[in-house]
Amino acid sequence: MLQRVQPKVENPRYGQLIIGPPGSGKTTYCYEAYKFYRELGRQVGVVNLDPGNDNMAYEPVVNVMQLITVSDAMEHLRLGPNGALMHCAEYLEQHIDDWLLPALRKLSATHNYFLFDCPGQIELYTHHTAMARVFERLEMERYSLVTVNLIDSHYCSEPAKFIATLLMALNTMLRMSLPHVNVLSKADLLRKHESKLHFSVDFYTDVLDLKYLLEKLDDDPTMRKHRKLNEAICSMVEDYALVSFKLLDAFSTDSMLRLRNHIDKANGYVYKAGEEQTVNSLLACAVGAETEALRQQQDIEPYVKEQ
Repeated sequence: MLQRVQPKVENPRYGQLIIGPPGSGKTTYCYEAYKFYRELGRQVGVVNLDPGNDNMAYEPVVNVMQLITVSDAMEHLRLGPNGALMHCAEYLEQHIDDWLLPALRKLSATHNYFLFDCPGQIELYTHHTAMARVFERLEMERYSLVTVNLIDSHYCSEPAKFIATLLMALNTMLRMSLPHVNVLSKADLLRKHESKLHFSVDFYTDVLDLKYLLEKLDDDPTMRKHRKLNEAICSMVEDYALVSFKLLDAFSTDSMLRLRNHIDKANGYVYKAGEEQTVNSLLACAVGAETEALRQQQDIEPYVKEQ
């Protein structure tokens, strides 16, 4: 796999771009991840880029709602919620050089790791360009970024929704053009709903042979009418072979540690001196360093077996 090589940067800065549909647990993850990374000793801060986020459990170091809010856009421009959110994203893009970047630069002495809590409207990442341009501008400022795409794990219980999730994840990965980690959030609830899954959990996390999922769609007369479309979508996802998922229980330290390893590889933090100082700890984060049995034990079983 070819990777973009960047020159060594003094005082490197890292970031997670937390995206995903409404209700997928983005703000909860940001709060729990903030506490988690603080305990690891990282100079971490949360940046709220969601102009409609009224229920933050964390205290953001930068808050886009000081620049513009969805409610203000709706009131003054007479827009609906979706149109107002898109306007806010465009407004943020227009003011990134005179508002967002200066605000982040003021934190350079105290913070070098940022969790960007992004809006939940999925069109902003699959069709619109404003957020992608904001992310691109951050990259130009030498932020080492990774997109963390949170998807509610209950979508695994419905084949049609899971296929739609795959298409959305693939579209987002291709449009963002950034290192990317797809996450099935609220994985602790899988144990409760395991009986509703048609296949084992690793079928969904590894996105295995999707023809079996198509067979389940045929059980629904409505979906059966669109079999050729569904076949084309599944074939495209398999041809790209890019989409897979990590499981996450944001309230579990072990789960957060496992996800941290994947994220640190994606944005290059694993190669930073500090936490990962030994060869063995670096190898522990390496792709393929674990046996399949160990991966199953640590990544799958905690979410489907009674503790």
